[in-house]
Amino acid sequence: MKVWSVLRMSFTLYLLVVSICLICLFVGAGSSNAEIQAGPADLIIVGGNSAYPPYEFLDKQGQPSGFVVELTKAIADTMGFNVKIELGDSWAGMRKALEDGKVDVLQGISYSEQRSKILDFSTPHSYISHSIFARTGVKPANSLDELKGKEVVLMGRGVMYDYFVEAGLPIQPVSAPTVADAVKLLASGQYDYSVLATLPASYIISEMEIKNVGVVARSIDIEQYCYAVKKGNMKTLAKFEEGMALLKKTGRYKELQDKWLVNAEMPPVSLSWMAKNSLLIAASLFLVLAVTFAWSRVLTRQVAIRTAALEREVYERKQDTEKLRLQQQQLIQADKMAALGVLVSGMAHEINNPNALILLNLPVIAAAVKDIDLILLSHYVEYGDFKMGGLPYSRIRHEIPHMLDEMLEAAKRIRRIVDDLKHFSRKSDADFSELVDLNNVVQTSLRLADKSLRTATKHFKVNYAEALPRVKGNFHRLEQVIVNLILNACQSLESSDKGISVSTLNDTDTGSVVVRICDEGIGIPPEHLPRLTDPFFTTKRDTGGTGLGLAISAGIIREHGGTISFESFPGRGTTVIITLHPAPENGSGQIPGVVS
Repeated sequence: MKVWSVLRMSFTLYLLVVSICLICLFVGAGSSNAEIQAGPADLIIVGGNSAYPPYEFLDKQGQPSGFVVELTKAIADTMGFNVKIELGDSWAGMRKALEDGKVDVLQGISYSEQRSKILDFSTPHSYISHSIFARTGVKPANSLDELKGKEVVLMGRGVMYDYFVEAGLPIQPVSAPTVADAVKLLASGQYDYSVLATLPASYIISEMEIKNVGVVARSIDIEQYCYAVKKGNMKTLAKFEEGMALLKKTGRYKELQDKWLVNAEMPPVSLSWMAKNSLLIAASLFLVLAVTFAWSRVLTRQVAIRTAALEREVYERKQDTEKLRLQQQQLIQADKMAALGVLVSGMAHEINNPNALILLNLPVIAAAVKDIDLILLSHYVEYGDFKMGGLPYSRIRHEIPHMLDEMLEAAKRIRRIVDDLKHFSRKSDADFSELVDLNNVVQTSLRLADKSLRTATKHFKVNYAEALPRVKGNFHRLEQVIVNLILNACQSLESSDKGISVSTLNDTDTGSVVVRICDEGIGIPPEHLPRLTDPFFTTKRDTGGTGLGLAISAGIIREHGGTISFESFPGRGTTVIITLHPAPENGSGQIPGVVS
């Protein structure tokens, strides 16, 4: 009996153990199923644009690609969550998908105050430049103001579309689903102008080999390009913010920037295109060289003939030597102007492209340096001084912000110089038909230069002639000249005790209207007076002068058919005299020399 009891107890214990194991197995399976079902809760659906290269687009295999796509994947890997990237054929459709909750995040959208009322934005991961594009043959539009009253193709619900609609600007916006559709509409000849993101539109024009569309006004607007979620979804946005910060610290963010965005505005010419057109290119180069050589020979022969004639004339009529010397100077000046025009048209664009990249990246670099400095400072406090760039950290940490500021200021100066060069070489298309009161021009110019005048001198006088005849021209161009001359006068003063005076005069003897700007500054040496309006000639090179201000001013006065002259004595000051012709009293007729 005892044996049987023992066996029965053992069997009961066995059944109990088996039952417990089975219960644990089912509980474990249930918990495993719960984890699998919970997995999709970590999935974040990211929306984007299927045709916005190099930021986001579908590659030849139909897969999402581009800078922002790879950035999103890298953030997801770093933060440990899953993403599903959906690139739509219509940007307006993707905007609506976010608003309807069908996608959780838009990975690339420009920030605006209006959008921030319904969306929350991350810090920018990029900056988007917008430009005016036009078909070949139409009149270029150099600013948004010149698009008034015209039909302009825009990406539907894009930042520029929102801007034009919200601002109520007098244009007729034409909505296109994508940048590619906008470019196609422009190329088809249905419309003349479009305002689009510079990089995506340039990529698409190059990829589709569109020849009749190009940029006519570059970088008219620059916007912050960010991640965005519906208002209040800060938990999701925080994941992307933190992931992006980590990628910047590890250098992965910089790697993606270098891969997709550096030199992105200059896509390489395809080898197939080079192969197809190699013979044509070679023939064209040969023809250009042949024509250049032949023309050079002709010019050489003509110069030789002219030189011989001048030498005979000098020999026969020595009394005309001074006149011939002045003629030669004018020819040299004209040749310099022609050479400058060729140089500017060829180089301004090439200089602006890399300089724009510098201006965009320097603030980001400065912010990155500021962020990492706390870590470096903590390391310095804990372990002592260490080397950075060959210098002690204790020294370099104070030098780096100054170096970045100097670099940014230098880049801005490059941009100002290029803008001055473009302005100087560009043929004016301004309206010179209005009747201008020079007294009003001087009053407006003094208001603009008021701060500089009050800083430079305690003794300023102005005298306006009564009943001053009006001149035919352009108010704003004349205002530009007066402001430039007043600022030059301010810069010439050695102390605020020296004075400046401005006056207008109706010179009845010569039948002209005169503006005189006098200063008691350091004056100009006599040998420099003939060269004051030469481009690039300046006595202020050390303080940032480019030598283009007086050259531009002289060109504007010539466009008005007038003259500008200088009287100066070193140590006693300078007087600038602008002489213009009054307009005919009946308002009709053409003033000699005025460009209309």
